Amino acid sequence: MTGPRSFLAHGALLLALAHAPSLRAQAPAVPADTITASAEGTVRELYRLVSFRPGEATDWARVRALFLPEAVVVLRTSRVATTVFSLEGFIGDFVRFDTIPAVARSGFTETIVRLRPMVLGNIAHVLVLYEAQVTGSQRPPQQGVDSFHVVRRGERWWIVSIVNEILAPERPLPAELQP
Repeated sequence: MTGPRSFLAHGALLLALAHAPSLRAQAPAVPADTITASAEGTVRELYRLVSFRPGEATDWARVRALFLPEAVVVLRTSRVATTVFSLEGFIGDFVRFDTIPAVARSGFTETIVRLRPMVLGNIAHVLVLYEAQVTGSQRPPQQGVDSFHVVRRGERWWIVSIVNEILAPERPLPAELQP
């Protein structure tokens, strides 16, 4: 789903989540900071945290602190399939990737190329065009699009969900992320 209708559907979902008492009660007590004080800052911090140089370790506790515990992450896992992860499943998948010897030895970067936020009160939809690459690889960076749903609770923003798509000739860059 693309266009204004999808934004309305996503907005309705986030509005429902924003008023769900079970989520309000279960959100971890993490103080607001300048990074999570905006939806865009929260999303940018995730990309910063999952990128690392050789010998560095990802701060998975800080990654967890960006998400509601019930968050859902849907990633393209092959040319024809996506996989739905819980927050812990997403982190476990990333940890497995980070420990591949070539990745651990070289490092990994996931860079934001373009970011388009839409914020309405306590909900936000953030589209991100990114490039991912094992540091120093001869292969060109892989481009993809991440669609974030983010919700404000108190003084800070939390990631509710991420849906990912990898760009390919049959899946070109959407108009919303064109320069």
